[in-house]
Amino acid sequence: MNPRVTAVKPLDNYCLELQFTNKERRLFDVKPYLSIGIFQELQDTSLFNGIRAFNGSIVWPNDLDLDPDTLYLDSKPVS
Repeated sequence: MNPRVTAVKPLDNYCLELQFTNKERRLFDVKPYLSIGIFQELQDTSLFNGIRAFNGSIVWPNDLDLDPDTLYLDSKPVS
């Protein structure tokens, strides 16, 4: 099982800085999702910036979330 999200910070250019249970900080790029279905709503920066960590993952105010394994495996370590 991969680490779970403990904190999230929205960044410019539709990226997220994630803190995981193993203390790693990683960057996740949301841009590839912004043209897919309900994810298109996240192009509204006020909605995108409303993100929060929840139950080991992340969730936006419109109840959209992403799998914590996807967040970990598809993110890059903060250097």
